Amino acid sequence: MGLLDFFKDKGFKASGDRVQLGDGSQWEVLLDVENVERTVEDNVSLIVVHSSADTAKMHFDVCQRASLKLIEVFTGDCFSECDIHQQADSVCDITCVSVAGSVADYTIDLDGQHASNRLRSAYIAGGEERTKVSLRVNHNVSDCTSDSLVKGVAGGKAVGEFYGLVYVAQDAQRTDARQTNRNIEIGSEAKIITKPQLEIYADDVKCSHGATVGQLDGEAVMYMRQRGLSEQQARRLQIEGFVNDIVLAAGEIGECLAEEMTAKLENL
Repeated sequence: MGLLDFFKDKGFKASGDRVQLGDGSQWEVLLDVENVERTVEDNVSLIVVHSSADTAKMHFDVCQRASLKLIEVFTGDCFSECDIHQQADSVCDITCVSVAGSVADYTIDLDGQHASNRLRSAYIAGGEERTKVSLRVNHNVSDCTSDSLVKGVAGGKAVGEFYGLVYVAQDAQRTDARQTNRNIEIGSEAKIITKPQLEIYADDVKCSHGATVGQLDGEAVMYMRQRGLSEQQARRLQIEGFVNDIVLAAGEIGECLAEEMTAKLENL
C-alpha cells in the first residue's frame, strides 16, 4: 500500500485533511505544498508529502510550551526548505524520509531556554539520483537540547549528501547537542558526501558529532545466504534493518514508510 493510499483509507480526501490513526492520534496531511507558514501554540502533528518535482518553503514558529511533530516524505524530486523557530520549553520532533532525488534543507533556531529538538532522517538513492540533507541547528540561548541522526543509502551511480552544522552561541551555556550521520554505499559507483561540523562559542556544553561511510556487511550477507536467502534478499534485509529503526519509530505511519523504502530497494 502506497503512502497516499494509506491515508485515503483513513479518510484523506484533499490536502489539509485531518486523519485519525488507530492509536487515536490525529494528523494533518499536506500534499505537494509550495508555502507553509504556521504558528504552533499547542500540540500539532503534521505530515507533508512531496510527490512531484517542485519546490516548497515551510516556516514554523513553535511557541512556549508547544509541541510540533513533523513528518516530511519525499516520493518526488522536490527541493524543500524548512525553518523552525522554537521558544522556551517547546518540543519539536522531525522525521524525514526520502525515496527520490530530493533536497531537504532544515534550519532550526532554539530561541528559548529548555527548548528541545529531535530529528531523524533516512534516505535511499538509486540510479543517477542525487539526494541531499542539509541541517543547521542554532543553539541561541542556554539550556537547550538537540539530537539529530541521519542515515543514507546510495546505490547505482547515485550520490547522497549530508551537510550538518551545530552552532552554539556565546551565551548558550549548558547546551546538549548531538549530530550523527551514518551511510552505506552499494557498489563502486555510488558516492556519499558527508560534512558534519560544530561551531561553539560557549564553554559549558556537551556537544558531539560524527559520520561514517561503509559498505554492506559481507559476513552478514554470507550468513543469510547460507540460510537459503538469495544475495539480493540478504542485501535488502540488511539495508532494511539499517534504515527501519528511523521510520518505524513513527508508529503506524512508520510502517507505511517502511513499505515505501522496501519498494525502493526492489529497484536499487
